[in-house]
Amino acid sequence: MRTDYQNLLVKQDGGVVTLTMNRPEVLNAFNDTMLEALTGAVEEAARDESVRCVVITGAGRAFGSGQDLKSLSAARETHAVARVSEHLQKYHRLVLAIRNMPKPVIAAVRGVAAGISCNIALACDLRVATEDARFIEAFARIALVPDGGGGYFLPRLIGVGKAMEMSMLADEVSGPEAERIGLVNKCVPAAEFEATVNALAQRLANGPTRAYALIKELIYTSAESDLQTSLQLEGELQDNAFETEDHRNAVQAFLEKRKPEYKGR
Repeated sequence: MRTDYQNLLVKQDGGVVTLTMNRPEVLNAFNDTMLEALTGAVEEAARDESVRCVVITGAGRAFGSGQDLKSLSAARETHAVARVSEHLQKYHRLVLAIRNMPKPVIAAVRGVAAGISCNIALACDLRVATEDARFIEAFARIALVPDGGGGYFLPRLIGVGKAMEMSMLADEVSGPEAERIGLVNKCVPAAEFEATVNALAQRLANGPTRAYALIKELIYTSAESDLQTSLQLEGELQDNAFETEDHRNAVQAFLEKRKPEYKGR
């Protein structure tokens, strides 16, 4: 993995790559440089066979405070951005890279996750938050609509009513409340945060990576499909999973009453 990105720290520990958004002086607000770096690193991780799990987090005391409005305003004034929808295409590329990643992606959220930063976290497969985390769909505060996939992810994670509440009122949702409503998978005290994230990431990195990719395809596709279509896809993906080396090794380990060792193939 490349490690010389600007505004992004890249660290690999075995099969786990941690991508840390690194603009702590502005609570990791997105500018084009950091957005391009994170997108490039996610796409590179997808191609790198040594990477079997990706963690996305923020430096300092925040996950991210959203779009850097100063840089966006400057781009509008210089006509570098004609329409905001053109700018959003850069975020859409990142969201799709995360969702299409053939390996698990964890968002590790401490402190604030606001606006587009919040929705980048929601695009990940799993989310771990600290008790002092704050999730804010802040767009209505500046008379905008949720972007970066927020309108897609929110109702699927927490239901239409709660999604409407978060989007219209733009109130903070605490870490414990986020866990209660299903916005995050786990909320832990700050002192346990890094150990919890590392344990989860290593567990996934040591798991059946190819099966995880097929699980992602099944779950995400089925969310948009009728039952018959989902059952057909299930069969196709199970055929693929049945042929993996990990499946054969796991069955043999089961028969021999020992713990399987997955190769990610």
